[in-house]
Amino acid sequence: MDIKEYFDRISYRGSHNKPDLATMSDIFQHHIRAVPFENLSIHCGERIELNLEATYNKIVRKKRGGWCMENNYLLSWVLKTLGYDVTLLGARVFFPELDAYAEEIDHLLLQVKLDGKSYIVDGGFGMPYQLWQPMELISGTDQPQTPGVFRFQEESGTWYLEKVKRKQWVVNQSTSTSQTVENEVCRRIYLFTLQPRDIEEFRGCNAELQTAPDSLFVTKSICSLQTADGIRALVGWKLTEMKYNYRDNMDLVEIRILADEEIEKTLKEKFNITLDKKFVPVNTSKLSLF
Repeated sequence: MDIKEYFDRISYRGSHNKPDLATMSDIFQHHIRAVPFENLSIHCGERIELNLEATYNKIVRKKRGGWCMENNYLLSWVLKTLGYDVTLLGARVFFPELDAYAEEIDHLLLQVKLDGKSYIVDGGFGMPYQLWQPMELISGTDQPQTPGVFRFQEESGTWYLEKVKRKQWVVNQSTSTSQTVENEVCRRIYLFTLQPRDIEEFRGCNAELQTAPDSLFVTKSICSLQTADGIRALVGWKLTEMKYNYRDNMDLVEIRILADEEIEKTLKEKFNITLDKKFVPVNTSKLSLF
């Protein structure tokens, strides 16, 4: 594993001699625009390994993406290599249709301590809830970013991440979302504590999320990538492209349903992904990712 090879993968040309906030933020933004959040391996008959060398080979050399336990594990290696103080944390994701958080830890994120402050670095959530910058770990303060306004709320040692939602202008609405999601003003994203975690603690959920019949990642094939001004996402056969803050605090959304023969070309052209094995799109879950 070579840090320069990783920088080539994310097209990062900046300085990395000083482990400061500006450098970390710049590397982070390059990562989320180059490396998709995706679970395509599950739908190609491949296993997602919780192994740093395997993840490096997949993301850096094969130019694939990954889910939280791949993206953030790789980012932890990058930041530690550059001299940052990094701790793994575990979170439980919120599902609005169920009005509930996951019962067990199902998300890996990073805490970075820098110049007397703590930051949350999470390059593995994807979709429109992907952070575009590290967030300072402070409670009750709005932290505006290009995707929207994020904030943390802390209660008795439990931290909650939420995002204020903008209105959406859907150009060609082809499928409706649930009323619960449409009426949201603020989306709860996940909760976490500051208890340090070891990567071994994620082996159970890494296996469960790619095998359980009711897992979101089994019931949906997902590939999303942050762009210069928004995101694009392929969920099953549905390609969604979103431009943030298109006008008057409103995001522009364009949706297109792809034919089977368009999938491979779209993955290559929109996400720079070429798969080794036959990919079978899936979208049977009613849970909304937007």
